[in-house]
Amino acid sequence: MNNHTILLLVACSAFALLGCKKYLEQAPDQRTQINTPEKVGKLLVTAYPSGNYMMFAEAMTDNVTDNYVEGRTDAINTDSYFWRDVRSISRDSPTSYWNDAYKAIAVANHALRAIEEMGAGSDYLPWKGEALLARAYAHFMLVNLFSRSYDKNTADGDLGVPYVTQPETVVEQSYSRHSVEYVYEQIEKDLKEGLPLLKDDVYSVAPFHFTRKAAHAFATRFYLFWQKPEKAIEHANSVFPDGNIVGKMRPWTGRYRNLSYNELAVEYTKATEPANLLLIETQSWWGSRWRDYRYSTSVGQRNQIFGLSGERNITGGTLAYITGQVGLTSYYVRKFTYFFARIGGSSGTTGYGYTVIPALTTEEVLFNRAEAYIMLERYDDALNDINTFIRQRVMDYNPATHDLTLDKAKAYYAVSQDNEALIKAILDLKRPEFIHEGMRWFDILRHRLPVVHMDIEGRSYTLTANDLRKTLQLPQEALNDPGIQPNPR
Repeated sequence: MNNHTILLLVACSAFALLGCKKYLEQAPDQRTQINTPEKVGKLLVTAYPSGNYMMFAEAMTDNVTDNYVEGRTDAINTDSYFWRDVRSISRDSPTSYWNDAYKAIAVANHALRAIEEMGAGSDYLPWKGEALLARAYAHFMLVNLFSRSYDKNTADGDLGVPYVTQPETVVEQSYSRHSVEYVYEQIEKDLKEGLPLLKDDVYSVAPFHFTRKAAHAFATRFYLFWQKPEKAIEHANSVFPDGNIVGKMRPWTGRYRNLSYNELAVEYTKATEPANLLLIETQSWWGSRWRDYRYSTSVGQRNQIFGLSGERNITGGTLAYITGQVGLTSYYVRKFTYFFARIGGSSGTTGYGYTVIPALTTEEVLFNRAEAYIMLERYDDALNDINTFIRQRVMDYNPATHDLTLDKAKAYYAVSQDNEALIKAILDLKRPEFIHEGMRWFDILRHRLPVVHMDIEGRSYTLTANDLRKTLQLPQEALNDPGIQPNPR
């Protein structure tokens, strides 16, 4: 990771015109005074990764293909499609995400140190909880992108990522990689300590912070990935304490269908959308470019993923998602918008793009609980969750026709095992729900799915189940630290 001080990570962009060297020459206690709960809260606004993983994650999945006649080409999209180490270090690259995640961790650690120095009074405790959850989340994302996906048989020896819990106080700080198991243990420690401290009423716009529901939602993902299904179910039930899941799901069969494409993009990442449990504002071009990259979703993939034009889907019905088209071959679901911040005011021609992303949602929690039930062979409970989802996604829903049963799933996938059939069903239902959001990549990692990509010449490229390229290589800057080992290739 960046070998800079905590305050360099947090503040150098703001002091670029003054020069970072001059800033670092000041004594630490002269640079920042975080001495009230309000100041800690303002600092924690930046404790979430401002990078966006969706551009490179989506390009590595089977949701995209080579749409040669359409769209822009750049190194992030191209290298990711061919599972090469991405050459670009610009916005939306793996290097950018690594740096931004560690910057977020640095902010969280700075806030925790300030809270400790101020005596950790009761007014600070909600902010301590948020800092711990934010630190846990950023490390979780890093270990799942830059380390081998969790395997209980190998996690003690698999290379994880540096788990940083203290503010950096020297310019040249050295780090080492912990095991994947150790990183998961530290995430749980932060999660268990931080969650009880959270208070939703301290936030002005709650969905951009770790509320208690968002923390429980994160826990369902974390424990599912850690293969602890009982814990995942426990936290999912805390997200839905009143049992009202349907009222908190996206209304694809209802209100969404009456929105224009532009209205839908705004609504999808709106803070008032109940499905959005955690939103993150990222400095990213994804909101303006996700539809028109060369390596994107084709009509054939759209038909397969959404069950259109004669292609089947597990429900047997028509899914309610609204797809659009760019040019002749590229298809998309309108999910994102973006804000362009011009340099030099309204007359400037250069600037930065910002995209709000839904980091945690009600629908993911429902899927996580269903998958956890399958792991425990509680198939009736899993089917109940799956069919709750189907009821909200199939047009002209008819339970006799569209609901899933074990026999239907096993026949559809031509498999004999109950758990295999239901897992396949969940993964297929998640593809259209989370398309363009990178979720498919994490499912490919967890379930060790192969991926086949084709180029415009008809050549085939395969990412095998345990392919080393599934683990992103660490940025070169991190590898310059003598304590950091590269991922094997």
